Amino acid sequence: MWTLPVAQRVIILAGCLGMAYTQLTTSAAAVQFCRALGGGGLHVGLLGAIPSATLFMQFLAAHAANRVKYRRPLWFWACIVQRLCYLPVAFGPWVFPESPRMLWLWAFLLISVCEQSLLNFGTPLWLSWMGDYLPKSGLSEYWGVRHRFMQWSAALCLLACTLFFAQDEANILVGFAVMIAASSLLGVTDILMFRKVDEPPVTPAREAGVWKSLAAPFRHGGFRRYIGFMSYWNLAAMIGAPFISLFLLDYIGLKLYQVLFLWTTAAVGGAISSRWLGRLAERYGNRPVLILSILVKPINMLTFLACPHDPDAAMWMLVPLFMLDAVLNVSILICNNGFLLKNSPVENRTMYIAAGTAVAGLVGGATSVVCGQILSTLLANHVSYGTLLPTGFHILFFTSMVMRILAIPLVFFIQEPNTAPAMTVAVDVFRTTRITIVRAWPVGQRADRRRAATRRIVSNGTPAPVKAP
Repeated sequence: MWTLPVAQRVIILAGCLGMAYTQLTTSAAAVQFCRALGGGGLHVGLLGAIPSATLFMQFLAAHAANRVKYRRPLWFWACIVQRLCYLPVAFGPWVFPESPRMLWLWAFLLISVCEQSLLNFGTPLWLSWMGDYLPKSGLSEYWGVRHRFMQWSAALCLLACTLFFAQDEANILVGFAVMIAASSLLGVTDILMFRKVDEPPVTPAREAGVWKSLAAPFRHGGFRRYIGFMSYWNLAAMIGAPFISLFLLDYIGLKLYQVLFLWTTAAVGGAISSRWLGRLAERYGNRPVLILSILVKPINMLTFLACPHDPDAAMWMLVPLFMLDAVLNVSILICNNGFLLKNSPVENRTMYIAAGTAVAGLVGGATSVVCGQILSTLLANHVSYGTLLPTGFHILFFTSMVMRILAIPLVFFIQEPNTAPAMTVAVDVFRTTRITIVRAWPVGQRADRRRAATRRIVSNGTPAPVKAP
């Protein structure tokens, strides 16, 4: 087995490969593939709901983890099958072009259910394994570093897809098949890299009963509050989030490569900020960083409401929005993982992690399906309410924005020991941002050079120059 420092580097590298797999299988190209097979708003809503709707598998994984000594075999084979799921349905429409498109559309959705079910089965097993294996000290900062490299991996993958579809966007069936083949290779390699990462034995729940083990996270006051808030947050977010790519392709009129470019800039924004966000969460706690992220998050829905119905003008507006939104998403993800790993007990850890993600995800999945049906109805009937809410997209985005604003007072009810006030983190963020902006200008660079020269003089034993009054 690898030593801990080597294993930590391998976990980062494997995370980059796993992120590449995720981006290649869930990017805007998947939405365009769905549309090419005859899919509409309902099908896109179902596609967006599947990851959340299959989160019940996490409870099954948590129950299974209490019955085994080691989690690795269960996780390993579930993930290997998961990474190969999409190959038949991706190559089917290309190899058999005369077959009905609608058949392949529903096969794609069914395979997505299987793939996400296996993914959600493996997620709590892996997270609880990492929670037992990685040291608690510096965990949020390490998570931030790992996520930084993962975001750069996502940016490179999406940039490659952008360049690929910029040359030949028309043949989405062939392009998607190539993407799935590459993603499967990268995804399987990711799983194989964990063969030499050590795993501590599982600490099962003393209460061996299924219902007692399942109820344990909900009897914990701090976890119960966290689960309640994240359930509401997923409800608010999934009213609008699953339909962003469809909105850009269908309403704004962007090309597929332009949408992929926007998601590439989002990944760059996440990569630049991940390490800094991890340090903030490690220094001040997950709760205050999460509060600030939720406070700013409604801005993305507001921007979509104000987005002009013009592709060129929209691109200039959306690039900074996607980068900012990625920073907020990375912040929420780091805080979520940090809260679950640091606050879940060693005993029955897998069930705590499953409860912390699955309940909220199921709420979000149901929301996505319902909103997908609503969107299809509104678009089919051309429902319009003047200039403020001209389409079904705008109705959903406005509702999501209002729900996100209502989440701001609720996030303060989350409890976490030994955390700083949110205002302290806000002051730190403002000071860091101001210093970064000042140093970017020539006057700031000259001041930095003067301070560096002064430090060199003092370190050589010469008194620093004193300015005349």
